[in-house]
Amino acid sequence: MAEMDEKAEFGVVLTSGAAAGLAADVVLFPLDTLKTRLQSADGFWRAGGVRGMYAGLASLATGSMPSAAIFFCTYEGIKSVTSTGRTSGLQVVGGHMAAAMLAEVASCVVRVPCEVVKQRTQTLSNVSSWHVFQLTIKRQGVAGLFQGYTSTIMREVPFALLQYPMWELFKNAWASHQGGSTDPWQSAICAGVAGGVSAGVTTPLDVAKTRIMLAGVGTPLASSSLLYALKTVNAERGISGLFAGFIPRIALVSLGGAIFLGTYDKIKDVMVNYNCYTHLF
Repeated sequence: MAEMDEKAEFGVVLTSGAAAGLAADVVLFPLDTLKTRLQSADGFWRAGGVRGMYAGLASLATGSMPSAAIFFCTYEGIKSVTSTGRTSGLQVVGGHMAAAMLAEVASCVVRVPCEVVKQRTQTLSNVSSWHVFQLTIKRQGVAGLFQGYTSTIMREVPFALLQYPMWELFKNAWASHQGGSTDPWQSAICAGVAGGVSAGVTTPLDVAKTRIMLAGVGTPLASSSLLYALKTVNAERGISGLFAGFIPRIALVSLGGAIFLGTYDKIKDVMVNYNCYTHLF
């Protein structure tokens, strides 16, 4: 995107990121509901079973576009800075890791409140996202919307440090093999593989984050650390509890990564190739 000015480049990344976030979250929402209920302290069936698989969609859709847009604007911006003048593979990977980490921290400011409302709605499928939002504000204030923010960061950062450098490495390897840049569908496959591996490794962190977000007001878990939550789950259910929702999480993140990053690259390519940005920015 070197031929564009900074405003147009920012606009392309912003638009592509927002569309990618919405596409991935809406398509894969039932799998996310399944994972959340499997990880709930109440157990799968008491948390809703297979009823209301789209409960909480409104809160997720509200946050997915701005959250994804913030992520990609931060990621691409920092990546361009850290990649300047870097020649060794290790330096480039380090730049991608730094960009992914900071992008996750920035996007979680929007994502976490929506995630809190979404997950509570998923386990109370007979109520709306708006009702859960009002109830959270009434009982806990604005701080309640950020319950689990630290644990989310501690889950997302290790995940991002694995997924995005792997995605970039897989794309570069594929491009080198075929002697040209990767197509969006190839980028999607790379993202799916990278996401699946990263999701499997970080499942215990996801379980702990879910339990903190779903914890009742005033309970030890509600204000606990990720380590405390991990110990609690391990004491209650052992290793199997720490990997609750393992298969749905891998499926969710693999498909989500493929849709998310594949859609991002596709929309960005279309906007650049057809000069769409000249009419929008």
